[in-house]
Amino acid sequence: MNNKTDLINQLRIDRSQEPERQLPWLWISVGVLLLVILGSLLWFFLSPKPVTVSVQTARVSNANPGFASVLDGTGYVIARRYATVSSKVTGKVMEVLVEEGMTVEKDQIVARLDDSNTQKTLALYQAELESAKTQVTETRARLREAELTFKRATELVEKNLASKASLDTARANFESLSAQLATREAGVSLVEKRIAIEEQYLDDLILRAPFAGVVIAKNSQPGEMISPISAGGGFTRTGICTLVDMSSLEIEVDVNEAYIQRVSPGQPVQATLEAYPDWRIPARVIAIIPTADRQKATVRVRVGFEQLDPRILPDMGVKVAFLNTDSESSTTQATPVIRIPSHAVRSENGERVAYVVKDNRAERRVLSLGQAMNGEFPVMEGLKPGESFVVNLPKDLSDGARVQLK
Repeated sequence: MNNKTDLINQLRIDRSQEPERQLPWLWISVGVLLLVILGSLLWFFLSPKPVTVSVQTARVSNANPGFASVLDGTGYVIARRYATVSSKVTGKVMEVLVEEGMTVEKDQIVARLDDSNTQKTLALYQAELESAKTQVTETRARLREAELTFKRATELVEKNLASKASLDTARANFESLSAQLATREAGVSLVEKRIAIEEQYLDDLILRAPFAGVVIAKNSQPGEMISPISAGGGFTRTGICTLVDMSSLEIEVDVNEAYIQRVSPGQPVQATLEAYPDWRIPARVIAIIPTADRQKATVRVRVGFEQLDPRILPDMGVKVAFLNTDSESSTTQATPVIRIPSHAVRSENGERVAYVVKDNRAERRVLSLGQAMNGEFPVMEGLKPGESFVVNLPKDLSDGARVQLK
């Protein structure tokens, strides 16, 4: 028994020799962690917010110094061929075959009007024509018979075998039938002209595109009334759709009459669309309209694009720079320069500066700029190709500020 008790006692764990638990270190670790979290939250909420900015990449472009701008202006893209397709007659719209943005060819059908009444009138005149032709055939046969009778009567009178009264009767019948034939043939011609008129009415109920172009507005729907003039208190439409010939796009610019001497027909122009400020479009002066607006003191100038592009749309705003080609340097080769828009530059302490974004930080750059042309400055120093600079500078943007890209 004692041996078994000793063996069991040897298997027991002696807990009296375990080291004491070090609870203070655990509380210290928790406290440090809480301080770190609290510091992070304070830094997040109290640190300045990043400034949201838009950037643009600096690129090298070729600019010929000989083609300097002698006059800058603004205008709009217009279409020389611009039409609202309407009807020659008043009618009910049955079908509209175009939608906005659709390209149509010349004489393509764009809509159809109700032609039920015209079809019935045309069918009536066609029946009258058949009746008139039948009467002409009948009268022609009777005339042929009367002609033979008249010839026989003439021969018999010459041989004294018939009286002159019978000859006069045969002659009168022949002449009467000749007049009837002429009348009925004229009646056939009259009905044919009526049919031609009804066919023209029928054709007028089919509306076609007057020229090739793009539909920019759909003005009517099936079931509405359409008329060439406004009627019905505004409930009657005056057009089916509006069509624009995109090959006739040009620029219309109002130039102050004090500077019109700087513009001449054929003068090269550099155009820039408001929607694409980085796109330089070559153009040329088409004509100077020989009249002035006395209220605005301006003269209208037409400018044509050297080459059209699908991005050019009617009524777009456009900036134009009338170029000077008379200088001796116009034959020099193009010089690569970086151009920066005016809204990316501002004056600070007498210096013109821009802000470059690097590692989500704004870096202030002092620039050396040339003469502005068409809303842009050529950069001589302070900016390198490939760098991202801030456009539309925010007022609260400063050197070293954190930024966030739109």
